[in-house]
Amino acid sequence: MNGPDRFEAYDGADGDGHEEGDGQQPGRPPRIPTPRASVEDSGLPLPALEESGDAPAPPPVRPVFEHPVLKALLGAWALAACSAEEATAVEEHLGECGACADEARRLREAVGLLQRPDSLDLDPGLCTRVLGACLERRPPRIPVPDWAAAYDAETARLDALLQDFGDAEWHAPVRLRWFRADEATSRRTTVAGVIAHLLSVDGLVAVALGLDDPLGDVTSRRPTPAARTEAYWSASHFPPTRAVRAPWREQSHGIVRTASFTGSGVGGLPVPYGDFELPLRDAMLDRAFECWVHAEDIADAVDYPYDPPSPRHLHRMIDLAARMLPNVLAHRRRNGLAAPAHHRHLVTAGEPGRSLRLEIEGSGGGEWLIPLDSPAAKGSADHEVAHVALDGVEFCRLAAGHVPPQEAAAGQVGDKDAIRDVLFAAASLSRM
Repeated sequence: MNGPDRFEAYDGADGDGHEEGDGQQPGRPPRIPTPRASVEDSGLPLPALEESGDAPAPPPVRPVFEHPVLKALLGAWALAACSAEEATAVEEHLGECGACADEARRLREAVGLLQRPDSLDLDPGLCTRVLGACLERRPPRIPVPDWAAAYDAETARLDALLQDFGDAEWHAPVRLRWFRADEATSRRTTVAGVIAHLLSVDGLVAVALGLDDPLGDVTSRRPTPAARTEAYWSASHFPPTRAVRAPWREQSHGIVRTASFTGSGVGGLPVPYGDFELPLRDAMLDRAFECWVHAEDIADAVDYPYDPPSPRHLHRMIDLAARMLPNVLAHRRRNGLAAPAHHRHLVTAGEPGRSLRLEIEGSGGGEWLIPLDSPAAKGSADHEVAHVALDGVEFCRLAAGHVPPQEAAAGQVGDKDAIRDVLFAAASLSRM
């Protein structure tokens, strides 16, 4: 294809190779058309800006809120639930309306009461994590026995709570609560009195380990925890003060240190409680449990939050209570406080017998089969007659005498007499 033909095709010329009306001389190639001229190229005046459609949008008109609307928005504003426009309108209005400003201040204060303030304390688990990391790098030369770890942890937590107490906190009233003969019992004392109580009862463990008795020459014919506490309180010329913290702290450190140096072989050492005795490993768990319970009593008295023990320690405390229940049931039965044993179901020692399944939910939970008719019997799933389910912390508060037995169980199925006997036996574990 030659050049002119190509231009003809492109230019749409007639059959003779000439464009119509282009004034082109014959025999010359047609002129290539130029692009259509733009407005700027044409030399014509530019259109006005307002006619081009590119003018900036006018600023949005802010809504105008009347006084009743702004007053109705005060609650949402106090909760930070307004839109940006509403919040701006309300805040401008508060600078002009004294009545709404007073109402807004009251609402903000009310919202502050509904929100729990953030604690300034360090994370309770921080110390454990730091110590754990340190001990992984360099294990202790003389470790704390596993059965003494709960007592070590709970006394340290209570000591940390007491650290910043002033005179007002040390003399804050505390009511000790427990169950006696199926009746709720209480005794009024102070924060310092509670620490004196722990000092005197922990002395049972201290004496068993060969340490000094905090009661000194004050003796009691029945060295029960209650008798020792009453003797200590009576021997004091003045009510206990913050000065009691130092001997309690020193004694708790001495107990842990002696148990650690003596080794795990002393775990079976008997610790007398007056009416009964516990091996040292269980007595240390018992003291850890009571330390936590009374620390909660103290924290409630000074309006301070206090967390339960770690799940591992809580599980061991629950296990101790579950293991003590058969003996408590037998004791209550001898005193006419529980239904008599089913003689047709009595079995020899070590054989399976009628049982209640105790299911503990949540932190530190598990399941225990409690023999009902004899402490020497063996719990058996095949002889299960009742099933009780409780939260772990709730069960511990039941065992501390802080929860009525009738209100403790979250779920119960089976023999109602057996359930009642076990719940009341758990409450009977409590003492001053």
